[in-house]
Order: sequence, then structure tokens, then C-alpha cells
Amino acid sequence: MKCFHFTNGERRDDDDTEPGVVSRAPSKVSWARSLSVASSSYDNTNYNRRSEFDSDSRDMSDSAAFYDLLSQRRANDLRVFAFSELKSASRGFSRALLIGEGGFGCVYRGIVKDDEAQMDVAIKQLNRNGFQGHKEWINEVNFLGVVKHPNLVKLVGYCAEDDERGIQRLLVYELMHNRSLEDHLLVRCPSPLPWMTRLKIAQDAARGLAYLHEEMDFQLIFRDFKPSNVLLDEDYNAKLSDFGLARQGPLQGMTHVSTAVVGTVGYAAPEYVQTGKLTAKSDVWSFGVVLYELITGRRAMERNLPRSEQKLLEWVRPYASDSKKFHLIVDPRLEGQYCIKSAQKLASLANRCLSKQPKSRPKMSDVVGILGTIIDEQTSQDEVVPQPVIETDEAREETLEVAEIESTTKQGTKNLKKVFDIRDMVNFRNKSIGKLDWRNWTPGLIRTW
Repeated sequence: MKCFHFTNGERRDDDDTEPGVVSRAPSKVSWARSLSVASSSYDNTNYNRRSEFDSDSRDMSDSAAFYDLLSQRRANDLRVFAFSELKSASRGFSRALLIGEGGFGCVYRGIVKDDEAQMDVAIKQLNRNGFQGHKEWINEVNFLGVVKHPNLVKLVGYCAEDDERGIQRLLVYELMHNRSLEDHLLVRCPSPLPWMTRLKIAQDAARGLAYLHEEMDFQLIFRDFKPSNVLLDEDYNAKLSDFGLARQGPLQGMTHVSTAVVGTVGYAAPEYVQTGKLTAKSDVWSFGVVLYELITGRRAMERNLPRSEQKLLEWVRPYASDSKKFHLIVDPRLEGQYCIKSAQKLASLANRCLSKQPKSRPKMSDVVGILGTIIDEQTSQDEVVPQPVIETDEAREETLEVAEIESTTKQGTKNLKKVFDIRDMVNFRNKSIGKLDWRNWTPGLIRTW
């Protein structure tokens, strides 16, 4: 599902719709100049629009200082690739190596040299047409060049070169071998994700969001949390990716950021769609939607279903609070291989994240703790095994006595059966020779007419 601009009839701090910020010179420009010019022009232009249309705009000097800070931190961490190197690594951007495609462009699998070794990477080639791709590229380099966390995808490097067809903008990430959560959960794969794996993926994603919201010296709002932006490594550890729409959170003393409404239908928080006021609780809402996708195996919006089931949150509402009907919304591909109490607790957490009032939604650090409790309870249930019984001397004697009684009973039954067998043989013999067996004779009624 692609992300796009929402419109609500108001003109706001639009950092996503401004045409042509970077003026291309005919001469070749370095990646550093491309980044600095784009970032400064981006801030200056948007400041003018904020001051005119937005009473909650932030100070330009603060925004410029923020991007300067990111640039300073970024400089020594990322590798700068030549376009020819990435073209060779992806075999000329071969369709055979295509692993993803979206509004930003295409993602290819490739191999680059890392010192003396080779490294598998994912190469994202942004569309040359349109300003949206360029700003996404700047955002990702700025943010992923700074943030470091086990649950955020690692940006290895980037490329920005001019050629006869325009500026080439590419990003190089660590390769996530199991692709995205969407590929396993919502695309009908032959082997569905086990329940415990789903819980751990949810916890990993929550840790990534908690880091962005609460653990850095500035707050970052992801703004487009959905299954396609949750990537899985070879061990199914989850990492957040695609920071193209990420936005710095409100400054100290402010409650929100007023901005253009962008995101993906079905995942954007309702108050953000209606007012354009962005907070970290917008990401919490999106996380609640994904929790229900993990439970049901359905998309947030699915046009191919009956009308009453197309919107996931509306479909699950009557079942989520009914313990007798709750199993009807659990992903049928699990085939009963899950704990119903664990699924109900996950749904309860999702409901808290989807609270109508943003202030009532939990912080992502609290969500991590709740998911940890659910996982621990599930693990303890999975690890319950029958304990060996230690027999005492008295118990052993009682067992021997019972065994002797059973043996005697079986022996008596066997002898009794032999007696019955002999009687049957005698009866059969008497009948065969015409003798009357008086022992088996019983009187009966005889008709006289």
C-alpha cells in the first residue's frame, strides 16, 4: 500500500509539496554540497510558508541548527558510493535482482566490497522525476546517518551524482534476508508466521519506535509505520526502515508539530488526518493497527473483502471484547497453534494504542514492557513439561500389591474362561449326537389350537 498526501482543505507547514528546492547546475556537484544546499533551502523555504500560514511554526534557526547537527554527526559514519560501483553491484539494476518497488523508486539486491570481504546490500534507487524522492533521500541520509539501534535498519552509505539524465540518488542498506513483515503476514506465503514469532516482531518494532520517541536527545516521529516498513533479518529480528517521511518531534514547550498530512490510508491517526497536528502518539495509533494485523493476518484496508470487512478496525470491534467470539478474528492460517489468552491480551494492548484520545495511548516504552510480559507468559506455557514422579517405599509397596491383585484377577478370569469353553464344547457335542441337555432346558408355552 503506497503512501501519499492527505488533504483536509487547509494549507499547512508543507514540507512535502514544495516544488524544486534544489536548482541543478550544469556542473557536477559533490554529495556534501547537494545535501547542504537541499537541507538549507528546504528549511528556508518552509519557514517562510510556516510564518505565513501556521501560528505553531518553529523558529528557523532551531530547524537549521538541527540539520547542521545531523550533518556533523553524519559525515564520518556513512560510506559514499560511486554510481558506477552501485550499477555494477546490481548488474546494471537488473530486474532479476529487484526485491521491492514503490512510489520512491526500486530496491535491488547487490554485493559491494567491504574492506577485503563482500557484503550483501539492498540498493534503493530513487526516482529522478519529482521532488518527493529527493526529500525522502535527504531525510533518510540525515536521520539514518545518525540514529543507531538494533531495531533500526542500518544505512551503509549513499550516492549522489549528476549525469546526463540528471542527479542520481541512491541509498545502500544492510540486506534483510527475510524481506518485510508484509511479505510474510499479508501476502499469502505457504508458511505463516508462528504466533511467538509475531509477538517478538511486535516487541522489536516497539523497541525501535521507543528509541526514536524517548531515547535520543531529539524526538523523531516515524509517521509511516506499517508492515511493509518492518524488515526481518535471517533470524526474524525486526527493524524499522524507510525514514523518508520521518519528522522531528515538537520542541520543548510545544505539544505538537503542524505539518502536511502524509502517510498511508488505514494507518494514520484520525486526529492527525483531521487537524495536521503531529505527535509521537500518532505512531502509537499506527502500531495498534499493526497489532491487529498480526492477530488477524488481514490488511488495515482490504478492498477485495465484503464491504462490512474491508476496514479492519471496524470488522474486529464486535469480536475483540467478546471472549466467546474472539477466536473468529484470529488468523486461520495459525490453525489453532496459539494461546487464546495471549491473543486477547495483545488485542487489549492494541485497543489502548487505538484510544480515541491521544493522551490516553501508552508510550512506546510502556508498550515494550507489556509485550515483554505477554511473551514471558507465553514462553512459560510453552516450556511446561511433565515432572518425573519420585516413588517412596510405601508407594512402591502399594504398587506391587496392586500388581499382584491384578495378576490374580487375570489368572482367575483366564481359568473361568476355560471352564466356559469346556461347557460349550460339551453342549455342542450333545446336540450333535441328539442327546438332551437337561441342564440347559427351560419350560415354554405350547400352542394347543
